[in-house]
Parts: sequence; structure tokens; C-alpha cells
Amino acid sequence: MKKKLLLIFASLIIVAVIYGVFNYVSKAILVRESNKTALKINQIKETTKVEDLGKYFVGIEGSFVLYDKNRNEYLIYNKEQAQKRVSPCSTFKILNSLIGLETKVLEDETTVFKWDGKKNYIDEWNKDHTLASAFKNSVVWYYQEVARRVGRERTQAYLKGVNYGNVNISGGLTKFWLDSSLRISPLEQVVFLRRFYSSDLPFSRTNIDIVKKIMTISNNNGVVLSGKTGFAGEHLGWFVGYVEKENNVYFFATKIEGKKVGITKAREITQNILKDKNLL
Repeated sequence: MKKKLLLIFASLIIVAVIYGVFNYVSKAILVRESNKTALKINQIKETTKVEDLGKYFVGIEGSFVLYDKNRNEYLIYNKEQAQKRVSPCSTFKILNSLIGLETKVLEDETTVFKWDGKKNYIDEWNKDHTLASAFKNSVVWYYQEVARRVGRERTQAYLKGVNYGNVNISGGLTKFWLDSSLRISPLEQVVFLRRFYSSDLPFSRTNIDIVKKIMTISNNNGVVLSGKTGFAGEHLGWFVGYVEKENNVYFFATKIEGKKVGITKAREITQNILKDKNLL
């Protein structure tokens, strides 16, 4: 009997080890493959400038990409990191909102989804939400429900149509953007935002305008800041968006990686850079 139990226990350990190795190798392959076809700086036609912004990223690995529409010029900090694909986390809610609207899963920014009563670790999520409030508060369950109702086939088709990052949704319909299979670089985020702003995407102008509206963070003396944060397990942070100022638009993407980067750190870094450049 003891021999049998020992054999069973040993078998379980072996299975656990094999699973762990397989999972590690699979993730390593995914990261390698997702970066193979990432957009490279030398592939863009616009003028690019590299600037050392390291003083804003002390103790943090990260990058910053800024595109000046009128100058048709990119400013990039940390070229290698700017081309590295990682999970978009909640910045994917920009595209998720567009897909939900275009497929009629969402009518407009007032569309309400009922909370299922399951407690979430963020109190603000524990209630009914509209699209506008779900975007503002980054309510994961709301967007998971959007994805469920849109379905795998339509979701995949839209990601391919937009050419969003590595377009990989194999991580599961309700979590592929949550530190999983979908990956995108800061440079690609800015390219996507430029296309979004100019309505160069397979979505109606009405739906694009709705998402622009819910993305607005502030409007101070005619300077409008719009954007979305993203965060994963205290090791990855995003802030992407654009500033409208004096008949110009400045598109940006900040990505940070490290231990305990904090949920607001990427936004804080971005705003400091934009203020110092007199864009906010």
C-alpha cells in the first residue's frame, strides 16, 4: 500500500514538473514569436528622434514614444523597449470598446451591464456599470462580458482587421489581453492611436467619436488630455493616449516594467514628461 502511495505521489510530482516546464517553455516561445514581427523603428517613414529621458524612469525599465502630428515626427526614449511587445492590459479597452459598439453589443456610452453580485477586489467594480463608467474605472468584468457577447470569431476578425499587435487571442476569450497571449509594443500603440484618431480603422465615425468621448481625462484651457492606463500584477504598467493642443495632436505611449511599478506610475511619468515639454 505504501509503495502504491509513493508511486502515485512520485507520478504527481513528475506531472507537475513536466507541466511547469511546458508552461515556461510555451511562454518563452510566445514572447519570442510575438516579437519576431513587431513593428520596427526603421520600418516607419516618419522622422524619428531619440532622446534620453532616463531621469523620469529612475529604477524602472521603460520606454516613451511621442508622435507630433504637425511635425510628422516621432520622439523615442529607449528604442529597444519601444519595439518590445508586452501585454496591453487595460489599454486594450480602447479597441474592446470599439468592437463592442461596432457589433451592436454596446449601443453607446450609456449601455448598462448588471453586476453579477460577485465581490471584486476593487470596490468601484461592485455595482452596475455603463460603458463610460466601466472605461473610466477599468472594470474588467464589464469588458469580459463585452468579449463574451462579441464572441471569438468576430473578436479575432477585428484584431486582424486592425492589425493590433500580435493579434493572438489564444489565451482565452475573456483574458487574452490580461497579461496573456495578446501583445503589443509602445510604437504599435502609437500607430494604432493615430489611426484611431483619424478614423482610419474599420469602425464607424460615430463609434470612434463615442470612444474618444469616454477617453477624455481633462480639458484645461483648451488643452485636452485623453488616454487609458493599463496594469498587470505590479510588474507592468501603461499609459497611452494623446494631447490636443493649439491645432496639433501629440500621441504618446509609456510602458514601464519592474518590481511593484504601481498602478499610477506610468501615467505619472507621462504627465511629467508632457508638462516639461510644455504640452500639458
